[in-house]
Amino acid sequence: MTRIALIYGGDSSEWEISVLSGKHVASCLDRSKYEVYEILLRGDDWQLCDASVTDRAVPVAPVRHSDFSCEIDGVRVKFDLALIMIHGTPGENGILQAELERLGVPFTTCSSKVAALTFDKYACKKYMRGLGIPLAPDVFLTKGDKWSAEEIVERLGLPVFVKPNDGGSSFGVTKVKLIGELQAAVETAFAEGDNIIIESHIPGRELTEGVYNRGGVIVTLPVTEIVSHNEYFDYEAKYLGKSDEICPAPITPEEEHTVREYTRRIYQHFGCRGLIRCDYIMTEAGHVYFLEINPVPGMTKMSLVPAQIRAAGMTVGEVLDCLIEEALSE
Repeated sequence: MTRIALIYGGDSSEWEISVLSGKHVASCLDRSKYEVYEILLRGDDWQLCDASVTDRAVPVAPVRHSDFSCEIDGVRVKFDLALIMIHGTPGENGILQAELERLGVPFTTCSSKVAALTFDKYACKKYMRGLGIPLAPDVFLTKGDKWSAEEIVERLGLPVFVKPNDGGSSFGVTKVKLIGELQAAVETAFAEGDNIIIESHIPGRELTEGVYNRGGVIVTLPVTEIVSHNEYFDYEAKYLGKSDEICPAPITPEEEHTVREYTRRIYQHFGCRGLIRCDYIMTEAGHVYFLEINPVPGMTKMSLVPAQIRAAGMTVGEVLDCLIEEALSE
């Protein structure tokens, strides 16, 4: 059987969500096909975890970096494939992928180059110029840059969203309605990383769609509409039930076609592999604006993509089979 190293954790604020994603994915894998080894990654510490514990990571043995192996009951076990479920660094930004590429270990996500590009919100948007997909106006800042609240508001208007350039799960994100709130929002975003992006708020309906490769064919999942009970789709809305997630989204066939076409175009243009999720805003007039790519989307029991998979009449396990087959065939 194929030995699957299911890697979760990571070094960002999202690491606990990553563990939940990993545990859910572990429960969906076909044990008649795969030997599943759960690995918690935190910094340089890689640990094999007790798979019988379903709600948290309990380390039991170290994983050796040099050849991506682990000693189990006196036997050295090498893994055939890495199933990456890390949100944030180093599993979404290409760092872990680069290490696995160096070791010659197949993995289920985009390549290190593509992961780094899609995870960087500003670089991702720059790379998309010319695709014909509308983008929200933005300002990019690096720690130490001099900036003026007045100039930003003059350029982008209000409200704006201030967010870490390379973060997820809405950590460090603030919706700013008043110019006097901008300084605190910038400081909050910089607490999560060295670069931030400030974007114009585009009023509209929030839509999102997962996409993956099945036998060389780009497959888009049903579109979801997110109706947050809060000011926007923040951490509470995502993980604590403060939103309604409607799948399939109640949109027209023409609007659905636009979202699906954009998602396919993005997946192909970036040369993506594995499962990603693209987020959009659709205005009242039906114009769809791209927001961001999630290179390793949440896969907890209540996450968006598993619900889309179910709405498509499939199981998470079936999609995982496709991701594994694609990675092993590279």
